[in-house]
Amino acid sequence: MSAEVDIDGLRKNIGTKIVEEDEATRAPLFGLVAAFDRDEAVPTKGEAIPPGWHLVYFHSFGRKATLGDDGLPTSGGVVPKVPFPRRMYAGTSLAFHHPLLVGDALKRETELTDLTLRSGSTGPLLFVTQTRRIFSPRGLAIVEESYTVFRDAVKPGELSGIPKRSIPPAGLPWARQIDPDPVSLFRYSAVTFNPHRIHYDRSYAMDSEGYPGLVVHGPYSQQCLIDLARDNNTTRAIASFTQRARAPLFDTGPFEVMGRPVDGGAGAELWATTPAGTVAMEVKLRFR
Repeated sequence: MSAEVDIDGLRKNIGTKIVEEDEATRAPLFGLVAAFDRDEAVPTKGEAIPPGWHLVYFHSFGRKATLGDDGLPTSGGVVPKVPFPRRMYAGTSLAFHHPLLVGDALKRETELTDLTLRSGSTGPLLFVTQTRRIFSPRGLAIVEESYTVFRDAVKPGELSGIPKRSIPPAGLPWARQIDPDPVSLFRYSAVTFNPHRIHYDRSYAMDSEGYPGLVVHGPYSQQCLIDLARDNNTTRAIASFTQRARAPLFDTGPFEVMGRPVDGGAGAELWATTPAGTVAMEVKLRFR
């Protein structure tokens, strides 16, 4: 494994940073409300933007020549060129210091903070961590650690391995069914400018990557879980949110999001489960 991947050379890129600017405009927030079919008013100028909705800003606008077969840019960010063609969401950690407001001028610093080679059941896996710090006129607003895993291509005729995990606790007080239909997934791809073909190109997802259908975006399930928590605790703001991906979700059937308050309501535990009832995402959350 180490002979095929120059991990030491790749790790020399740790610490690479880029700085970008954007504006917290209102228009894409309408797209999020539509994509998730939320019965929720879109905030107006000067009002707070709900947690997690920052993903409609700071898009990657790589030119066509820079895109890989999967539709994602292969250059222009802080991640160096890696020898694995497939990439998947592995999780995220979010710290919300204060809300963004519609109309804010935004700055984001993105730093490559870790890069690790591991061995999995399907072969070598490259885990990459990017730390993003978003600033508003009031200072540091959001710190986001994003975890991505890169892996080898699926051999012709093979299916992508789908891990089976444990089941969540029974009798959870918060629960909601999500139907990840192709239109909702496409809308989310559009409003976040995510060109990853596994989320909207069924033939590519199934024939090239070996999945049983369209893959639900990790941040899509992430937002469903954030919204479940804030819909069930309307008096306290979310301070932090940490999600780990355990198995992918697909548009081939509805999935469940569920959870419960912990520590006397100071936090929450949340899960997203596959149609078979096994854990796909697990979350630890703290309220302010």
